[in-house]
Amino acid sequence: MSVVLQSNSGWVLDSQSLIDRGYARCITWTGHHKSHVKCNFKRQCFDILKSHYDMSGRVDGGHTVMTQKTEKCAKVDCLSCRLYLSECKQKCVEACSWVDIRSIILEGTKSLVDSAQSLGYLSGETETSKGPLPSQDCRLAALCEMAKELPLVADEEQEWTQSLLTEEGVASHVDLFSQVTENSEAWAAVVPLMGEEYIIPHDTAFLLSDFTRIQPLVQCECNEKKKRKRSGRRFDVIVIDPPWENKSVKRSRRYSSLPSSQLKRLPVPLLGSPGCLVVTWVTNRPSHLRFVRDELYPHWGVEVVAEWFWVKVTTSGEFVFPLDSPHKKPYEVLVLGRPLQTANVPVEDKRLIVSVPSALHSQKPSLSEVLKLYVGAEAKCLELFARSLQPGWTSWGNEVLKFQHISYFDLEPADTSKAEATEDAAET
Repeated sequence: MSVVLQSNSGWVLDSQSLIDRGYARCITWTGHHKSHVKCNFKRQCFDILKSHYDMSGRVDGGHTVMTQKTEKCAKVDCLSCRLYLSECKQKCVEACSWVDIRSIILEGTKSLVDSAQSLGYLSGETETSKGPLPSQDCRLAALCEMAKELPLVADEEQEWTQSLLTEEGVASHVDLFSQVTENSEAWAAVVPLMGEEYIIPHDTAFLLSDFTRIQPLVQCECNEKKKRKRSGRRFDVIVIDPPWENKSVKRSRRYSSLPSSQLKRLPVPLLGSPGCLVVTWVTNRPSHLRFVRDELYPHWGVEVVAEWFWVKVTTSGEFVFPLDSPHKKPYEVLVLGRPLQTANVPVEDKRLIVSVPSALHSQKPSLSEVLKLYVGAEAKCLELFARSLQPGWTSWGNEVLKFQHISYFDLEPADTSKAEATEDAAET
């Protein structure tokens, strides 16, 4: 039930199920002996039971006063714009635009939540798992910095991809920093990497690096008449979750942010197919949204085709933050674009994706089930600045394995007979 429902307003997603489907079949090794395990992402990460504020946050009302205040502010801003047009034009546009966005989010979320609750979802009933949130000291970014000291291998000598698994288990030597690592098997695997254990989903590929080592993602090699020929990988979907600069990130030091201008260095034109769908997560900071629309996408030759909103609700269907809060909003923006002058399946504008967010910082819901409607189920998909892996996707980032650490999962022995029967059926 990863997609709970779909309507003209958008979708309601079950993020927990979206993650767990990648681990329906999971293998672990003891020496050369493999065993089946049942693997699920820790449920307490999605037990968001209460809104992060005192006032009622239900999507069916409770915002009358704030609505009047917002509309009043918008009118004042418009009056200021007439008097001080050169200084206030942008502020006026943003204030007036917010009135429209607010209405779309409020009405659309109410419709989606009501429909979900009629199906028994977002009812407030959860299978709460006791225990603290998982916490793991992520050293991946630091390891990427250390790997930058290693000498680069000349192109003609470099193999750009490698297999993670062999018939005996995990490959004896895995270079995570300068090669794209693939798990092409039909089952997930618990593997030791860099002194830690990670769970890698089936049919996935990843590269652990920063900008200086992104080359393997752009290039791969094949032999043709004993001559090496480089050919770029092309993806039909590219999802980007940039580490935007903001005060909260600087205070918390959760991860290293990146100046907006540096995003132009991403080789998106080399990675995308001719009709590629580019999707960028954007914070609610207006300057970031303007940058993506007016600078970043034009720099790549991409035009904006739609803007969607990820709306975060509790397990009871309430906004996690006040919709009219001047600080934290209960939604984030996704800017969708395609290369100029390409004819593809039209993408509807102003759609909502409603889900219970993860309590883990910066963990986004998977967009695979939603985006395949516009690119097809067989599309080749890539996530940039990823912090987790998805079946069928290639992922890149300097913390690309963060949420794959075994500490974020619950594991227990599986029913071996059923697992082996499923495995044999899949092989035949």
